[in-house]
Amino acid sequence: MNIELLNGTLGLPSGNVAVEFLTPDELKSFKDKKALKKAGFSAEQDTLCFLNDKLILACGVEDKSSQNIRSATAAAIKRLKSMNYTSASLNVEKSNIKAIIEGLILGGYEFNNYKSKTKKHKLKNIHLLNPDITSLQKEFQEAIIIAEATCFTRDIVNTTPEDINPPALAKLAKKLAKENGLECQVLGEKELKKEKMSAMLAVGRASRHESQLIHLTYKPKNPKKVISLIGKGLTYDSGGLSLKPATSMVTMKMDKAGACAVLGIIKAISELKLDIEVHAFVGAVENMIGGDAYKPDDVLKSRNGKTIEVRNTDAEGRLVLVDVLDYAQDKVESDYIFDFATLTGACMVALGQYTTGVMGHSNRLKHDLSKAASHSGELTASLPFNRHLKKQLKSEIADICNISNKPYGGAITAGLFLDAFIKDENKDKWLHFDIAGSAYTESPWDVNVYGGTGAGVRFMSEFLKSIK
Repeated sequence: MNIELLNGTLGLPSGNVAVEFLTPDELKSFKDKKALKKAGFSAEQDTLCFLNDKLILACGVEDKSSQNIRSATAAAIKRLKSMNYTSASLNVEKSNIKAIIEGLILGGYEFNNYKSKTKKHKLKNIHLLNPDITSLQKEFQEAIIIAEATCFTRDIVNTTPEDINPPALAKLAKKLAKENGLECQVLGEKELKKEKMSAMLAVGRASRHESQLIHLTYKPKNPKKVISLIGKGLTYDSGGLSLKPATSMVTMKMDKAGACAVLGIIKAISELKLDIEVHAFVGAVENMIGGDAYKPDDVLKSRNGKTIEVRNTDAEGRLVLVDVLDYAQDKVESDYIFDFATLTGACMVALGQYTTGVMGHSNRLKHDLSKAASHSGELTASLPFNRHLKKQLKSEIADICNISNKPYGGAITAGLFLDAFIKDENKDKWLHFDIAGSAYTESPWDVNVYGGTGAGVRFMSEFLKSIK
């Protein structure tokens, strides 16, 4: 599907569908209101009505906010793809062009890699129309780049664990580096042992696939800031010996979504050509069962020297992350450190499946990220650290336990576990994003279709664009 920004207004001839966004108030004065009302259209949010003789697709919106335009555009593109027209056009303005592009690209996303037959769509061209497109070119290009990076992330999340294992993820990262002019370094198990990353290695010990640490770098001239992104890359998580229930294993290809997000973010930033230096670190591991699997009751020594009592092998992502976080802090002196992980089901209990949990010490940084998320269309909410929950990670035989001794506040205690491995000088530079709920969906919502959502790419790109 080709999206073009063209001079003009609605009314292109020869079988072009004109898409109109209408609020209930606008419907009252719309030129074809009688036909729409006869069809039962009342302009409720995300409702659609196609006037075949007029070639008009009316889309209901509660108001003209970006949130509502984005959602309505996603509904519209699904309808357009089911029709037999080859082109459609929409009027755009500076205030809504980003929302419309995201609605088109993200709402129209399909993942068909494993289908023997796929439906062919006749829709080929989308025309975005404005009398003066010069002022919209920057927003147009940025929105396309970020939306396509989000779809790139979705593709990796949706790929099966047989096709994306740790070495395969490393190979994909090398391909991205070559295409986007990035530096790429990959550490295999031999190098990980030299780095004393025993916690990460323990998680992947029972897998037939070697664990990998991936480090991608985007380095422009004279960068304003240096950013480190750390992604949890569990290409599959069986739960280890603390085995997951069968129904909970079905979607565990998505446990690499944090890693996929940081790859999508560095792809977007390199294509936007932002003057910030970005380092993306990925801990790519497969958590399996077998005779060599790590066990509850094991005590692991992390890269920074802290010992960890393992009481649940399904709390494995944090074990991978602490070694990667420590490595990243030693290798790069960053202005900001952000980690992304499908870390806890408890985050979904706290916030629901649509919202990313944000944790850290800097209220200013959390506020800035919340503002960027709001502009991006992604949902985030802060989960507060406190000293009482921190006590629940106490171990009697090691420095720290990998799970809380109480069943409450699980998302926060997981964040506090990571916090124990953040150096004092980096505490106010670091934020943890728990995307367990927001990274994957089996029920379409907003611009998200079945599968990976690409959570984190849009709000982090928005934040990094705003850095001065």
